[in-house]
Amino acid sequence: MATNNRLGCLTIFLFVALCASIVINMMLGLAAVSRFGGPTRLNEPMPRFREVVVERGGRTTGPKIALISLRGVISTARQGNVGESMVDDMRYALDQAQEDDDVRAIVLEIDSPGGEVTASDAIYHAVVRARAKKPVVVYMNSLAASGGYYVACGGQFLMANDTTITGSIGVIIQTLNYEELLGKVGLAAITFKSGEFKDMLSGSRPITEEERQYVQGFVMGTYEKFLGIVATERNLSAETLRNTVADGRILSGRDAQEHKLIDGLGQIEDAYRKAKELGNAPTATVVKYGPPFTLGRFFRALSQSDRTIEVTLPKQLLPQLESGRAYYLPSYYAP
Repeated sequence: MATNNRLGCLTIFLFVALCASIVINMMLGLAAVSRFGGPTRLNEPMPRFREVVVERGGRTTGPKIALISLRGVISTARQGNVGESMVDDMRYALDQAQEDDDVRAIVLEIDSPGGEVTASDAIYHAVVRARAKKPVVVYMNSLAASGGYYVACGGQFLMANDTTITGSIGVIIQTLNYEELLGKVGLAAITFKSGEFKDMLSGSRPITEEERQYVQGFVMGTYEKFLGIVATERNLSAETLRNTVADGRILSGRDAQEHKLIDGLGQIEDAYRKAKELGNAPTATVVKYGPPFTLGRFFRALSQSDRTIEVTLPKQLLPQLESGRAYYLPSYYAP
């Protein structure tokens, strides 16, 4: 009798496992069809970010404060959790907060040294659009420099810690000259070009004075845009900024407040309270936007969990800038 019971349980278990496998395969098949099925994909709803409660309010439902985090180097090359890049993720998260009627205000937490010029500008404009509908409080964590501060300027109220590293208002483009190294190993670059400036930042030859002036002019034009945004958003004189703190220097949070680059000092909890005040929602629940759960992400994590090897190299060994790209980054991120 006991043997029959065990066989019965095993049969039930195998049947349930088979059904689950069929359902999962059907869902994966439908996902694949919707992805490659042409017009069907246009009607596919964008996955929403998952909400994780950070600080409970007065009620389980009702007003919310949306916490959105911007971390790491800002780049369109970084893969997103919802969109194709982290820039898309920031746009979608801000859009989700705008469209949610229960969200009364947004806290944008920044812990970033900055990054690509265009990517930083795109996120800044997304923050400005969100600010037009709901209050946006920016909290600068350990680092909100250069492009990180550029993005922060889109907020309504800027807050930092005493020890936050911020500022670094400036633009940098770098390239390497390896002409002598090629000569030592007996190599020489042969270039055919359609115009004088086509190989402008080539490392195989010295830069000409005309090229130097051209690149410097490009850098200064981009810098003037950065400077203009800071001056406009912070209601400061561009000329005063240019002659004081807008020379690429980094600042502590306290120094930034003294130069009126931010509005207040505090901890992240103070940013929550400010957002509740501006959103007129003193009992709001603070929710953090996290990546949504998807079957693709789940199975990808399972398939990689036993094969992934993480190797951490000293930062000094890793090139931080791609040659020829313009960045809003502190100089110490240069190779």
